[in-house]
Amino acid sequence: MTDSASLTRRQAWLGVLALAMGADFIMLGRYFARFDESPTDRIFVNGTYMKEYWGEGSNRARNWQRYTATGEKKLAFEEGVDSYVPYAGSLRDNVGVTLAKVRSTMCNCGALSLGELRENATLTVVSSTSIVEGGVHDVLQKDSHTFSTT
Repeated sequence: MTDSASLTRRQAWLGVLALAMGADFIMLGRYFARFDESPTDRIFVNGTYMKEYWGEGSNRARNWQRYTATGEKKLAFEEGVDSYVPYAGSLRDNVGVTLAKVRSTMCNCGALSLGELRENATLTVVSSTSIVEGGVHDVLQKDSHTFSTT
């Protein structure tokens, strides 16, 4: 699942970035929404399996009873989205990979703990070209889900 794999890489990186900048926790609603264990249905959209996802500030979340239990409408505007995220299978099959990516990023910063990460991490602004050049480019990358050996 190329789409979900790239999403997992991005989210792991952004999570480590937030922790390096001093965050005590990170919100992972969109990350967890992609898995079988999330209560939403898996649906087929434009040739890809997806799961529903909505942010807590979305109109959908706002209409839940917990926001209107007193009868007052306290949320006056919508700031979240009601959307789909790429389906990623089971959490059990994916969480270990995500944690390994977090640990790898921390090791690349010379950190074995969150305290060391906060002390040692250096944030550097880079161009979009350097991001492309630093990754896989100018090749058709083999994906184990795309090709069959039989």
